[in-house]
Amino acid sequence: MQMRLIKTFLFLLAISPAVVFAADYKDFFDEGFGDFQEELENAVDEGKKGILLMFEMDECPFCHRMKRTVLNQPEAQDFFHEHFKIFTVDVEGDLEIVDFNGEDTTQKEMSLKQFRVRATPVFQFVDLEGKPAKRGRYTGATSGIDEFMLFGKFLVEGVYEEMRFSKYKKAVAAEKKAEAPKG
Repeated sequence: MQMRLIKTFLFLLAISPAVVFAADYKDFFDEGFGDFQEELENAVDEGKKGILLMFEMDECPFCHRMKRTVLNQPEAQDFFHEHFKIFTVDVEGDLEIVDFNGEDTTQKEMSLKQFRVRATPVFQFVDLEGKPAKRGRYTGATSGIDEFMLFGKFLVEGVYEEMRFSKYKKAVAAEKKAEAPKG
């Protein structure tokens, strides 16, 4: 009985860092009031690079996977909060909002008509002028925290102005491979 108790204690001790270091995915997002034009002004005032939108829907398994495995990580939360205002948009939502142009709309209308979201999740970078960056978009779940952080770096460094994320990712992988010790 005592040995079983010790094994249980050791198991709980082994998994506790994962529990301690995982945060709530809700902490990844900023609390907004549905006025994206105002949020854009806040982003400028706070010295952010822009706004990152996560287009999602309740029944999306890939959205839930991102929340459980990536967006709940303190590393991602700290990095993205440093550089962006971050909000969710429900692609099926009837909630009335004000878009980046100051027009009244709903989350659903903005998703479909302005951002042409057809699948979720979609992470879309919007610059400080309220324009969605052409190459600042990622559709689907990332393979994990490393790819998501790389996407963040891609946005922060402005590489999206020069190339697609897939090309950037290949270039970074090739650079790492070239730097790796040969043996």
